[in-house]
Amino acid sequence: MLRFALACLLLIPAAARADECDGLAQRIAATTGGKVGRRAGPSIDIRVPGSIKLDLTCRAEPIVQASSGETTPSATFFRDLAIASELLVGEPAGTVEAVIAKAHATALSERRKSFIQQNGWSASCYTDSTGSIRTLCSIGRIPPG
Repeated sequence: MLRFALACLLLIPAAARADECDGLAQRIAATTGGKVGRRAGPSIDIRVPGSIKLDLTCRAEPIVQASSGETTPSATFFRDLAIASELLVGEPAGTVEAVIAKAHATALSERRKSFIQQNGWSASCYTDSTGSIRTLCSIGRIPPG
């Protein structure tokens, strides 16, 4: 009986994080005009109009990422990721969008993953002209410590 009680106590924080992540996914979907899709472990798919794929991963700090089959995605790609990221990092979407665009431009020109840190959060972009996912950009808070 004691083992069961201890196991239940250990599951409470994980359940609370899952509820917070589900709530964040709902807010992102509502803000971007999308729908919450399938959940696999700590990751939740968010379906937005068009060919852009958003994914929210909740671990110590949540991360939202967008992928595209295009090496140079549409403005909607950057806008939707910035809107989702505003909810995550608390920066205005316009600020986030400019940083994502810079990370993407650097990834294209230098042919490597680009990583930019700013005000306690980071943006990264990766491009690959040969893969099925040609652009992958992510935003997340930098964990404390």
